[in-house]
Amino acid sequence: MAHNRFFPLHSKITKSKTMIQRHYFLLLLLFTLLHSITASSSDAAYPTVDDDCGCGASSTDDDLLLFPERNEVYGNGRIIDISHRYVSDMPSWDSKEGIGMFIRLFESLKNGSMANFSEFKLSVHSGTHVDAPGHVYDHYYDAGFDVDTLDLEVLNGPALLVDVPRESNITAEVMKSLEIPKGVRRVLFRTLNTDRKLMFKKEFDTSYAGFLEDGAKWLVENTDIKFVGIDYLSVAAYAEAIPTHLVFLKSREIILVEGLKLDNVKPGLYNVHCLPLRLLGAEGSPARCILVK
Repeated sequence: MAHNRFFPLHSKITKSKTMIQRHYFLLLLLFTLLHSITASSSDAAYPTVDDDCGCGASSTDDDLLLFPERNEVYGNGRIIDISHRYVSDMPSWDSKEGIGMFIRLFESLKNGSMANFSEFKLSVHSGTHVDAPGHVYDHYYDAGFDVDTLDLEVLNGPALLVDVPRESNITAEVMKSLEIPKGVRRVLFRTLNTDRKLMFKKEFDTSYAGFLEDGAKWLVENTDIKFVGIDYLSVAAYAEAIPTHLVFLKSREIILVEGLKLDNVKPGLYNVHCLPLRLLGAEGSPARCILVK
């Protein structure tokens, strides 16, 4: 009697467990398919799915209110960031397409990975960057004069920010007119490029302002400058790009810093700190550069 009375209940429990198992299996299969499809999207910057499954770190309501600050000035105005933020539509040499999608999250907490891991790929002459002697001299490149050999003492110390006359490239006459004192070793040249906001335009602009060959020769022969910084992708004007670079880099004593962000900075004397990556074998490197009052 007892067995017959409880048998229907036992049967219902068994059917319920079977349905739960089927639903769980279907959900697991669906998540696996979503994960596979998303993970295979290697071109996506952030190949992730919604974190409905509870994978990875949990979010709270407070997390949804977080907004990171992105600053240009720190320490109550004492520290000024003069390096450009890397974005996909910043200009790239001789290109209309910008630098493109340069960073990709190839492992994601949302996809079940233990942590977020990104990778990036871009030219070493992108954005704010430095040039090493091997950039235009093949025998220097073969000998190993890469960015890892650059003198950090030159890249860090007192620097003068000057405004270049807006109507021309930097010629020998312009260099004379700037009257940069002897003993000054680091100079940041702000040109019409900053006024035109060329580093914020996706398409490369060949009309940018820069040094002509005679201006580079005058600097080398008449000043003590070893750090030459400028506000577009090349210190040299487009028409004389290679001859001018050859003048600057021949001695291996001058370091070129290109693509500086010099808007909203007053001319004058600062301390500059510019640190390229230690990329063995690379003739250029992205750099983080700051001015300290």
